[in-house]
Amino acid sequence: MTDSAQRDPSAGLDVRLATRAAQILGSPVDSSITLLQAYGRDVISFGMGSVGPDAIPGVALAELAAQVLDDPSNSSFNYGPTEGEPSLRTELVAILRAAGQPADEESLLITTGGMQGLDLVCKLFLNPGDLVLTESPTYANALVTIASYQGRVVECPTDDQGIVVDAMSDLVARGGQPPKLIYVIPNYQNPTGFCLSEERRLSLLELARKYNAVILEDDPYGQLSYDGIERPSLFRLDGGAGTVVSVNTFSKVVAPGLRVGWVLARPDIVRRMVAARHGMDTCTNVVGQRLVASFLANHGLEPHVTDLRERYGRKLAVLLTELDRLFGAEPGVEWSRPAGGFFVWLKLPGIDADELLKVAMEEGVFFIPGSAFTTTTGFRDRLRLCFTYPSESEIVEGVARLKAAYQRHLGLRPAS
Repeated sequence: MTDSAQRDPSAGLDVRLATRAAQILGSPVDSSITLLQAYGRDVISFGMGSVGPDAIPGVALAELAAQVLDDPSNSSFNYGPTEGEPSLRTELVAILRAAGQPADEESLLITTGGMQGLDLVCKLFLNPGDLVLTESPTYANALVTIASYQGRVVECPTDDQGIVVDAMSDLVARGGQPPKLIYVIPNYQNPTGFCLSEERRLSLLELARKYNAVILEDDPYGQLSYDGIERPSLFRLDGGAGTVVSVNTFSKVVAPGLRVGWVLARPDIVRRMVAARHGMDTCTNVVGQRLVASFLANHGLEPHVTDLRERYGRKLAVLLTELDRLFGAEPGVEWSRPAGGFFVWLKLPGIDADELLKVAMEEGVFFIPGSAFTTTTGFRDRLRLCFTYPSESEIVEGVARLKAAYQRHLGLRPAS
């Protein structure tokens, strides 16, 4: 060992790291929280895919929290079962069955947010080098998780009907091996807002069975439909047969800070996930679980989700109106018009969204560049706008600031 290495314990750290560490680069989406807090000025954020502060049932949760914590046994502060708190599992199974999901307590695991569900699926199914088919573009954090288990991502094209299933066979042939996982967000996809058509859902199930692949269904937005159309989950269409593992969360419909989610899978897969968590976190935080269970029992999820649909539907309408007003005449500019979810996918031809973001921050508006949602060099002229977090007035002002940044980036004088 050199003298410098003896003096500096961090010297040579890269040599000691596991090979997988080089693939773990983090998520620019989650990093945006720290970035905005450090920026220190007024910025309207279309960035993090978060619920609106006005949509969190804070008063109800505070009242229920007092009841949950008023426990002489202090059991809410102790360990709980890895499978999840019985009160939450009972409430959730009833809700899922009412929605047509083939759910029971043996097929349900409560997780620490939806991200833990993604991690557990990758932990159980991926060996280094295994092929994973994903949408292109797709959720940045899922790409991070797949990379951390050294999966080999092959991105499949998407259109306004979702992932192009007919393109998969050729991609698999070029990939040289059948896929182990197929990762999709079928409802109001992140970042595009598109939905997978029912015809393609059935084709995707058929293709996965052909390859003996597992479909990892990420469905945090499925309840947030603004057009009144119910879109069946892949897990429901599969009948719980085991082709699909479905990951969901209360982060998008109650409160993300509680970090409570769930997985639906075949019971034998759930049992393996439980065993894996014994070497991970033992259980999801008990206070958060009991608080969610109490909210479901006392207030019901459906009335709250109905309010969210109305609230977010209005915000989406405001965003689309402002985009029409300020960008509608710009040549080549286009955007998605989702029927639900959190996101609009905006194309601004002739720009680099990563460079545009620097100007946008100076103008006081934030978004996530399209480069965050791919492992390739594509989507440089795209950006994701989350419309659920800002208020309606902030959306109006935020689009105006974005237009000013866009014009500056193109070297034009801002419109009066």
